[in-house]
Amino acid sequence: MNQQVPQENDRPSAGKGFGVAASPLNRVKLELGIILFVGLLLWLAVDSITAEVANQLLILAAFGGGGALWLVFRTRRTLRQFGKHSADTHEAQQK
Repeated sequence: MNQQVPQENDRPSAGKGFGVAASPLNRVKLELGIILFVGLLLWLAVDSITAEVANQLLILAAFGGGGALWLVFRTRRTLRQFGKHSADTHEAQQK
């Protein structure tokens, strides 16, 4: 029942500046940010690409669908790798 309260220096992001705790999904989060930024730029520029509203919607929908599929693929791959690494670590600890 003796639980230690983590001190401020024990926390992963306790240093000065901006910090993000280590996570296997940090790369996927970065890719999400990039996709959102490029999608915003595309949304602003799609009027210059084509004047037809149907084509504009098609371009934005294709980009959104492609971005979503990419994120699903990367997330599943990352979690599968992390799960495999976690299982290997757990087996090694039991031996």
